[in-house]
Amino acid sequence: MPYKELDNGVKRLEILDENGEVDEELEPQIGESRLLEMYKDFVLSRKLDEKIFKMQRRGEAGTYARFKGQEASQIGPAYAMDSEDWFVPSFREGAFWVSRGLSLKKFFRYWMGDEFGHTVEGNNMPLSIPVGSQISHAAGIGIASQVLEKDAATLVYFGDGATSQGDFHSGMNFAGTFNLPVVFLCQNNQYAISTPREKQTAAKSLAQKARAYGFEGIQVDGNDVLAMYKAVKDALNEARQGKGPKLIEAVTYRVTDHTTSDDWTRYRDKEEVKRWKEKDPLDRFESYLKDKSIIEEEKIEEVEDKADEKVEKVAEEAKSMEDPEPEKMFEHVYSETPERLKRQLESLKSAHGGDS
Repeated sequence: MPYKELDNGVKRLEILDENGEVDEELEPQIGESRLLEMYKDFVLSRKLDEKIFKMQRRGEAGTYARFKGQEASQIGPAYAMDSEDWFVPSFREGAFWVSRGLSLKKFFRYWMGDEFGHTVEGNNMPLSIPVGSQISHAAGIGIASQVLEKDAATLVYFGDGATSQGDFHSGMNFAGTFNLPVVFLCQNNQYAISTPREKQTAAKSLAQKARAYGFEGIQVDGNDVLAMYKAVKDALNEARQGKGPKLIEAVTYRVTDHTTSDDWTRYRDKEEVKRWKEKDPLDRFESYLKDKSIIEEEKIEEVEDKADEKVEKVAEEAKSMEDPEPEKMFEHVYSETPERLKRQLESLKSAHGGDS
């Protein structure tokens, strides 16, 4: 594969530079209509992110984890997947959610505190708030696919902070030992809340951690949607062919707070944030599409207007739904509810005056 080799032996892929200039030798073959759909998802994702942020500030949603600036590391991989592949997210994959075609109303309701948002359909897992726990789940899905002889790979997302958790190491070790069809995608956005990446590990890259588990780790420009598409597509194809797992480190940046309960100005330099904003993945992709004459200013305005309309419509639909009954939080947790949860459920019902 056309990767550059870093001084630590890790391979890195870049296709679309910060100015939207493409390396034509590496450029993946994606049809114009599909590129336009990817752009529409970019715009819709950003509008969605902004809307939920504003709702949280008005008290209409709970604590929210924004993904602005990380869309390329999600949209590219989403388009690289097959429908039978498994998507295992953390809590910052809103753009992937959009490109995967999942219910936007459920996405809104999730952040509004409704368990309805957890009822995701198809080969897609719900959002996972605990840092890193979904990595072990993905390994489990991988071995299930292997045992059942399913022609499907699993793509699991996590942040750089999760690489300091035990679940990361156990999940990676399990996948390497059993040669599982799992692609581990680390969105290295440089900070685990307020802890910078260089204070999390002495390793020169997160990608090189895969070596300890017997498979390859590669690094990709996470703000380059074309590189992310190609890297993940190749990794998923290899996984389905029985060539085992791979770790992809998507180097990107969290330009906003960790969540709406955070304040990034207390631990980051404003100039650093400014430099990364200049590497915005949407601006980069837009420049690329303009050069290919796929979009022009009039089309951009049309895409933005339609995205605004869709987000506002779905937001109103979500807000008009009845609030969930507290008992709903006990559903979709266990196939057979354990006794301790049954006791908690009965206690909750009693506090609410009986069955509701």
